Amino acid sequence: MNFPVSRQAAAVSLALALISSTAIAEVADTVVVTATRTPQTAADLVADTTVINAEEIARSGAGSVADVLQRQRGIEITRNGPAGAATSVYVRGANANQIVVLLDGVRIGSATTGTASWNAIPLGAIDRIEIVYGPLSTLYGADAIGGVIQIFTRKGEGAPVVTASVGAGSNATLQGDAGIFGKSGGPNAISYAFGAGYEESDGFSSTRPGASGYNADEDGYRRRNANGRVSMALAPGHEIGAQFLASRTFSQYDASGSGNYDVHSDSDLNTGAVYMTNQLLPNWRSTVQYARSEDKSGNFSNATASGASQIDTEQNEFSWQNNVAIGQDTLQLLFNHRKEEVSSMRETRITNSYAAAYSAKRANHLLDVSARQDRSVYGSQNTGAAGYGYEFGNGLRATASIGTSFRAPTFNELYFPGYGLATNKPEKGRNREVGLRYDGNGYKLDATYFHNRLTDMIVSSTPCPDGRNGGKGSCAYNVNEATLEGFSLAGSMRLMDVNLRASLDWQDPRDDTTGRQLARRAKKHANFAADYVMGQLKSGAELTVSGERFDNAANTNRLAGYGLLNLYSTWQFTPDWSLLLRVNNVANKNYEVARNYGTSGRTWFASLRYGIR
Repeated sequence: MNFPVSRQAAAVSLALALISSTAIAEVADTVVVTATRTPQTAADLVADTTVINAEEIARSGAGSVADVLQRQRGIEITRNGPAGAATSVYVRGANANQIVVLLDGVRIGSATTGTASWNAIPLGAIDRIEIVYGPLSTLYGADAIGGVIQIFTRKGEGAPVVTASVGAGSNATLQGDAGIFGKSGGPNAISYAFGAGYEESDGFSSTRPGASGYNADEDGYRRRNANGRVSMALAPGHEIGAQFLASRTFSQYDASGSGNYDVHSDSDLNTGAVYMTNQLLPNWRSTVQYARSEDKSGNFSNATASGASQIDTEQNEFSWQNNVAIGQDTLQLLFNHRKEEVSSMRETRITNSYAAAYSAKRANHLLDVSARQDRSVYGSQNTGAAGYGYEFGNGLRATASIGTSFRAPTFNELYFPGYGLATNKPEKGRNREVGLRYDGNGYKLDATYFHNRLTDMIVSSTPCPDGRNGGKGSCAYNVNEATLEGFSLAGSMRLMDVNLRASLDWQDPRDDTTGRQLARRAKKHANFAADYVMGQLKSGAELTVSGERFDNAANTNRLAGYGLLNLYSTWQFTPDWSLLLRVNNVANKNYEVARNYGTSGRTWFASLRYGIR
């Protein structure tokens, strides 16, 4: 094993065990859906997970979803300018196209690039975010190599509740959203949740001097969105429901040869789903769902016809999930049918999947096993996973797991003229990890070591080698091997009225073919946070620290490390009304997450909120 921090990892794990031996346990009651495709408390999970709650999202101010994710362990981001610009999210060092992103159970993302349109996801519509680290292809199929991120919008419960917020900040930023949520009574109860929002900002220059097409003008964005979900109880144990989200983002950027033209992109993210859940037998619960998502992206770089491009992709998915209780155990059987289409390429891909998972809990023992087969144009892909956990008592638990995964070639890598190769095979991953967790006596500690070996990695080359595509231009082809290896440590504690949180990540995401560090991923990054409650006032500070990275695969363009300090304060001056004030990048640091692309200096944001706590 070639990993420089393995000794530190062992020492920290031993320290955690010693600390917990005399503590009093407190059972974690956070409910997580994504890790097993069914609600379970965090205390019953083997998988490594993080949940971002509504309070943390609400106080994130005028930032984006990516800004919230950047403050979590195991996650790094890059962005080509302001909040409306193209964004990539890396989990445990995996590529941006090696994670699955779900919105209320609906898979989102572009079939051409393989990545989600993070800039189109409205932060104001989100209730919570679940992050599950590691391979989950047995549950979610292709692309779940580094992990799965699921975003949940709010669900109606109880008496009607109205929420609203308005805010303003630096760069002429304006933001507003409103929602209504509730649930009627009676045997045919109807749950409903509807919301809408708008935000805009003048932003800042998306590029820096030295970039191709650099323009010192401000590159802003506008985003408007609406979302809703409604469900009705047909009878005890039987429910039908529907949900939707529509978001449109206009974003300016810089491009070569544009002159005085207003270079911009239009991005649309639309999702919808209908479902029915039935308790067919006392021990058999069935859920069927039909979902559709659209990812539309138009780019306009100059006033001529050649300066306009439009790429529209859509996914239609039918799933049938069955949870069967066998004593204290659960057997899950799943069928999934997914159809992907790219209108500009006139190409379609259909994947049929069959999966089974079994989870058991016996006294101090936890066990999860799962297997899946995905059948598509690239052949049959078989994946499997197994996880084990043991409760030592006093809040201390050890876990170990292994799992395989794969990433399907994107439509660009298969069909794009002069670049794609129809013979490209899926990338494959084989992961193993061990963890130690402690939750008790006001302390939470989590230590995880992982080793994910990837083969058949798809790379781009100019010109194409070995006569591929006639030996001209660029092409994508299978050649590389990579290793994603690392150690993650996270902890939280409460000292009187002060809450402290911290996470440290040491990782070695490397290209085994060249021996170089994978582009735009640091070997070390960390997050620290502290907040203090004094009556109706809650104030806090957040610090994000990242080590140096390289902007290219050859490791010749170095990006320096950086540290960002954010401050915030929330005043709950009535039970329903609150005021938020936030200052990001307090020290006005000048840094880069992508070569020659701009990042924000010191900014402030203030909002008045009703019904949001």
